Amino acid sequence: MTTVSKAGRRKPPRSVIPGFGITLGFTLAYLSLIVLIPLAGVFFKSAGLGWEGIWHVVSSPRVLAALKLSFGAALIAALINAVFGPLVAWVFVRYRFPGKRFFDAVIDLPFALPTAVAGIALTALYSANGWVGQFLEPLGIKVAFTPVGVIVAMTFIGLPFVVRTVQPVLEEAEKELEEAAATLGASRWQTISQVILPTVLPALLTGFALAFARAVGEYGSVIFIAGNLPMVSEIAPLLIIIKLEEFDYAGATAIAATMLVLSFSLLLMINGLQAWARRRHGHGR
Repeated sequence: MTTVSKAGRRKPPRSVIPGFGITLGFTLAYLSLIVLIPLAGVFFKSAGLGWEGIWHVVSSPRVLAALKLSFGAALIAALINAVFGPLVAWVFVRYRFPGKRFFDAVIDLPFALPTAVAGIALTALYSANGWVGQFLEPLGIKVAFTPVGVIVAMTFIGLPFVVRTVQPVLEEAEKELEEAAATLGASRWQTISQVILPTVLPALLTGFALAFARAVGEYGSVIFIAGNLPMVSEIAPLLIIIKLEEFDYAGATAIAATMLVLSFSLLLMINGLQAWARRRHGHGR
């Protein structure tokens, strides 16, 4: 409760947690130890190569191919999840069907499943003699040990981020707006594009960013199904591991720093789109 002093001034309500100074200091110290100092170490180690040395490492054909595969496959996987993730969330929110709780729990499986187990399972499923691969192989479609397998693995581990981000927004969305749009003669596409999509767009962009960030750095579930062929299906995190095994620590940190800069730039752009979508949705109300 707000109290009144003898001078007649109102004192602010007492905070449940410690004051701003203590919490801010703890937050900055925690973030520095967990995030800032390790990231600064990456840049500091790679700086020992100099700009020419860093450019020599990053511009090599093998590194460029690995970076292209990691970021390209992560972007494609995130886009796939951005399309199908909201559909899955919509089904869970708006419909009742047998086994709904079971399938709803299955969505979180990539969170709990060890990445190596997921990679082995996907490889066994999509290999030439796997349950799914044996039907795709006669059609000339190869998934395992190709870049397509990388996209499949990244889509698998990124789906929960989109579904769990969009699902609460759909649960809180007002169904009356959809019914009013239908009453006014709006088609299904008009209802989706002008009523539903503006509501879920900020959450969808957040889920897209999370899925993309997770896919870029994914290692365990990808290396088993990728095949790890240089210049073909070798991802950047694996190339960093190879550099470390060769005791080329500066080269490994140079690749890591490049991935960090690219990821941060893309996430900054996505966050800008998210802020724009929120402002647009706020003005549209």
